[in-house]
Amino acid sequence: MLKQRTIAQSVSTKGVGLHSGRMVELSLRPAAPNTGIVFHRVDLDPVVSIPADAFSVGGTVMASVLQKGSVVVSTVEHLMSALAGLGIDNIHIDLTAEEVPIMDGSAGTFVYLLRSAGLQQQEAPKKFLRVLKPIQVEEGSGEDRKWARLEPYEGFVLQFSIDFEHPAINATANFAEVDFGKDSYIKTVARARTFGFATDVEAMRAAGLARGGSLDNAIVMDEYRVLNADGLRYEDEFVKHKILDAIGDLYLIGHPLLARYVACKSGH
Repeated sequence: MLKQRTIAQSVSTKGVGLHSGRMVELSLRPAAPNTGIVFHRVDLDPVVSIPADAFSVGGTVMASVLQKGSVVVSTVEHLMSALAGLGIDNIHIDLTAEEVPIMDGSAGTFVYLLRSAGLQQQEAPKKFLRVLKPIQVEEGSGEDRKWARLEPYEGFVLQFSIDFEHPAINATANFAEVDFGKDSYIKTVARARTFGFATDVEAMRAAGLARGGSLDNAIVMDEYRVLNADGLRYEDEFVKHKILDAIGDLYLIGHPLLARYVACKSGH
């Protein structure tokens, strides 16, 4: 029988929010069995706690946002992805601002932080959510059509296709599949970084987004090429990051899934 997991001890770090540009302290603390994943805005008085579940999702534009009343916790997807990838069911997450720090733009830093805290098995059975029949959502039509589908599967597999019409992206794989039953999340997914286009930065910042973005926490491209001096971490880093995001977003269901996820050009 698979059992639930938390972390063995508390651990902290700090960094800048990708969209807010604000410095934030992040602390991860062990949690009792069946607690789930709970974010706490400790900068507020009284502290506001927001469970990481589908009922708390308050926004999905350029990031996954949890909300309780007027209080939000933004850009949770990379941390949620790391928690899913390491099989952590129960944890308290303290934040001193409204956005999870972007760190290096991937889930790699969060994986390192969680592993440094140690993983602790708990005396409670792990709970899964099993998909019993296919369900699909879609948006747009023709070449602009985007869709995502969940199908029954004895395990957890994600397939993703992208199409950005950009030479730097087209030069890499536009399809990838990750099978949690045989692929290492840490080796094949965790270090894939978020990406964006230099031409979009001004418009995004005018809209209050990407104020903390830089070459240190994202892959940035001009009209032709990747601007980061160190290039890509994976040959398929662009589509792998989309899978990384999807893993984190799907973990907001509240439990790990038994399903196959297939998506084309979908977002948060």
